[in-house]
Amino acid sequence: MRYKSNTADPERPSIEWLLFIHQLPADPAYLRVKVARRLKRLGALQLKSSVYVLPAGDEAAEDFRWLLREVVAGGGEVTLSRATFVDGIDDEEVKAMFQRERDAEYEEITTAARAAAPGAEELARLRRRLAEAAARDPFEAPGRAAAEHALQAMAGRLRPEGEAAPVPSTARPQGATWVTRRGMKVDRLASAWLIRRFIDPQARFRFVDPATHEHAPGELRFDMYEGEYGHEGERCTYETLLQRFALDDPGLQRLGEMVHDLDCKESRFAHPEGPGVAAIIAGIAAANADDEARLAVGLPLFEALYLELRRRA
Repeated sequence: MRYKSNTADPERPSIEWLLFIHQLPADPAYLRVKVARRLKRLGALQLKSSVYVLPAGDEAAEDFRWLLREVVAGGGEVTLSRATFVDGIDDEEVKAMFQRERDAEYEEITTAARAAAPGAEELARLRRRLAEAAARDPFEAPGRAAAEHALQAMAGRLRPEGEAAPVPSTARPQGATWVTRRGMKVDRLASAWLIRRFIDPQARFRFVDPATHEHAPGELRFDMYEGEYGHEGERCTYETLLQRFALDDPGLQRLGEMVHDLDCKESRFAHPEGPGVAAIIAGIAAANADDEARLAVGLPLFEALYLELRRRA
């Protein structure tokens, strides 16, 4: 591994990690298999042959301590340590490794959902797999959204032929709590702007971890698995909101085409402003870890973009 110092960017706070360093006896043989399976279920990342890591936290520490007891009871040795990486590997590389592992799981789920014949049992099984993968996803791997959307589409195929999906009233909510996944990017930012600007001016937003969020009555979820407003067919969440609330403003439609291409990784509409908007959204995300901060910066961006698109239209 190349030498690299993690002190190059003193402004970026270090992530604290838990290291599970263990040594297992040759016998009993089943202990090695048992420990490997348990580490995989915890979502621990293997850094070395006997060194596993999780982001530090109370739940991760408790999980590792339970496993420590099992290893010691089986005749093994464990060192559990809190650490920050100083040289050799940095936080961003470790986060990327976590994301790659989860993306591999999400890709399997997405492929299975797209290929499966509609069936309630298979849908339930894939939903359990998604929930388990999401629980092991501390850094929200990008493949999660595709898996969620694939399961939404699969659920839609389960409806009896000719039965339409339930369509909420086009009446505008007033002061509702709108919930979405944390880590807002283009579709969620654009949807939040659309909600606040045209649907529910007094909207309150919550940003949650979908793996642990428990839906409360009255909340409106957008761009979330099993949410009230999300991807439907080929529409992204922003486009779904336009359709559900009968918003036919040409400026909003053109903005929706741009959001569609960026969110769905397509070039169907190929508006020339798209790459610039994508770069700005990426910059907003990089500069603001907090979703409230992203919202504060992103809302004026989409307002200005809409006004220019409307003027042209």
